[in-house]
Amino acid sequence: MALEVITAEGKQALKDFVEFPYSLYRGDPHWVPPLRIAVKELLDRKKHPFYANADAEFFLAKRDGRVVGRIAAIVDRNHNKFHEENAGFFGFFESIDHAEVARALLQRAREWVFAKGAKFLRGPMNPSTNYECAMLIDGFESSPMIMMTYNPRYYPKLMEQAGLTKVKDLYAWVNTAGATQIDRIARVADHKLSKSGITVRPINMKDFDGDVARVWEVYNSAWERNWGFVPMTREEFFLMGKEMKQILKPELVLIGEKQGKTIGFALALPDVNVALKPAGGKLLPTGLLKILYYQRLIKSVRVLALGVVEEYRTSGVAPAFYATLVRTAKKLGYDGNCEMSWILENNVLMNRSLEAMGAKHYKTYRIYEWH
Repeated sequence: MALEVITAEGKQALKDFVEFPYSLYRGDPHWVPPLRIAVKELLDRKKHPFYANADAEFFLAKRDGRVVGRIAAIVDRNHNKFHEENAGFFGFFESIDHAEVARALLQRAREWVFAKGAKFLRGPMNPSTNYECAMLIDGFESSPMIMMTYNPRYYPKLMEQAGLTKVKDLYAWVNTAGATQIDRIARVADHKLSKSGITVRPINMKDFDGDVARVWEVYNSAWERNWGFVPMTREEFFLMGKEMKQILKPELVLIGEKQGKTIGFALALPDVNVALKPAGGKLLPTGLLKILYYQRLIKSVRVLALGVVEEYRTSGVAPAFYATLVRTAKKLGYDGNCEMSWILENNVLMNRSLEAMGAKHYKTYRIYEWH
């Protein structure tokens, strides 16, 4: 039977869309099965706040009645309004190692976003840069950390065969610095902070919503000039905060202030992927017990957000954030790797700073475009 790409309409088709990766990656030692309940919530176009400002359609590729690939086509109105462009996006892409399948999926997504006024297709975004995004092209030797993507080695080739080209690379750094380097950087940063009158504190769990609101304002201003940035609505940001509250350590969520005004923040999360992997994507009947059991094996953290409003970027608060997070993580027993990700390839200041700290660039992710 010929290959067909169909809209994932109805309960069974949406179930097939969710389930396909679990069969595709079966036996892959580095893939981390996401919790199915979390995947379903993210794909719920009626309830998830992302879709209040976006349109999306899900597609399945089938051959002989068997699912061989999937893709989401997305028009993010928030992105297009903010950047004043007509972009269309693809995400949640998965495919067998077959050029025809990948091209058919990408072509269908392209047709769908073009019909809605888009001038090009960009991705992968799952569903935007505020969530998991980009395709792993280098660094397949280890599992991804929390909220980072993973894919087979053949995916980049599928993109190129379909006619997509690189638009931006994202870097993941891993900290290999000794305590001496961190302490030296921290001393310099602390000196600069003391002169500027900036203080750094952990998030206040007793005023969690208040601090989330303060951080939300900084997030949307600190990143506004970054390539690909999409402002998060209050509803999106608070939902993400609610989800992270279950796993965060208050000491690893830092807020920078000057005279009571929030001027920056940094967020590191324990790498819960270590506990998620054994659960196989299920909470019941034993998944939750496995997650609780394997949490004790978590030794690494990921610094997934660090932002400072523009006028204070030379104040020393950014290196102070990094140094404090690394030192605090070790004090809390996270004596494994500390990943800093992701960083735009052309963010020279941040990449040089991480290199100076002794960090190593160990994974590269790519975002593609198709005009």
